[in-house]
Amino acid sequence: MLKTRKELEKEENKRLASYAMKSSLSLGRVFKEKHDDYRLPFQRDRDRVIHCRAFRRLQAKTQVFVSYFGDHYRDRMTHSIEVAQIARDISRRLGLNEDLSECIALAHDLGHPPFGHGGESALNESLHAFGHHFEHNEQSHRIIEKLEKLYPGFDGLNPTIEVLDGLLKHNPHNYETHIQFEASPHLEAQVADHADEIAYTNHDLDDGLRSGIITLNQMSDFKLWQDAEKQVYEEYGKESFKKATEGDRRFLSRIISRMIHQMIEDLQDTTQTDLMQLGIDSIEKVRKHKQQLVAFSPGITPHIQELRQFLREKFYFHPKVHQQIEKGQNMLKKLFDFYLAHPDNLPPRYQSFTESGEPLEIVVKDYIAGMTDHYAEEKYSEIV
Repeated sequence: MLKTRKELEKEENKRLASYAMKSSLSLGRVFKEKHDDYRLPFQRDRDRVIHCRAFRRLQAKTQVFVSYFGDHYRDRMTHSIEVAQIARDISRRLGLNEDLSECIALAHDLGHPPFGHGGESALNESLHAFGHHFEHNEQSHRIIEKLEKLYPGFDGLNPTIEVLDGLLKHNPHNYETHIQFEASPHLEAQVADHADEIAYTNHDLDDGLRSGIITLNQMSDFKLWQDAEKQVYEEYGKESFKKATEGDRRFLSRIISRMIHQMIEDLQDTTQTDLMQLGIDSIEKVRKHKQQLVAFSPGITPHIQELRQFLREKFYFHPKVHQQIEKGQNMLKKLFDFYLAHPDNLPPRYQSFTESGEPLEIVVKDYIAGMTDHYAEEKYSEIV
């Protein structure tokens, strides 16, 4: 039986929790469009993100290792897909709108420049001289609101207001938003934010172990690892892993999976308890609440922070990783200076942006932020 949008809305209204963001309550789009007869609005937003050019470029952008370092390490696209999967899982458990959480998760890194957070720092530093700053979440917002040029009648992807405001992860009072809220426009945005943390904490650890930069001996002091290892051995038996090493794919995959499971369950249980105790039973109460409502428990939070600090010290700044990122940073700074001095070398599309009144430094920033690792290196080789 073919279900219409109206029928899907009715099913959604019955299925979702009272505090969920329902499609029927959406504030709509900035530019009015005809409704899709067979898709709900957040599903449509999700589809637009997947089919846009900025999303395709994520497959050649750095997560931790530069995108060509190895075939099996995460890139920015695989990371985004993993975040989306975790966000859907958490949303389903809490009775939230899975399509909305998934859309925000898939779009959250669209604005990430090449060479990971090193590239982000490089563009931020270059823009400071002009009184601007660079933050990849803001750039993601800019891409779906303005930079993608796929539809007649408007720039960007024209997503729903809930997706637009849901991408602003930080203090909403620093931005011009369509929805008035204290900490978040909806719980689905908070879920996507925590799904990002769960994904990169565990998958960066996985990549670090597979690369040999992090060793199993280093993990033995971490409670999250200890608990996961104990549960894996109880479930599969120690004899299932003849020799647990950094190269044992079965062992590592089961441990990482169990750690993700621990974090999701803790987040789910803590959030559900807090929502009930605080009497959060509507989207209006979510928006009026002054603190984040989706949260880990006090029991697990320090262990997550401990693991994240370890990754910063022993993995992200390891010479094998940092040298490549530092090299990329220097490339982006030089590219930025070059295009400022030689705007005629920008692609015609970007030159047209300056002609329409966009400041040159912003146009250069948009061009460089959209580059893949490979393309940035290619452009750099042309100017040296």
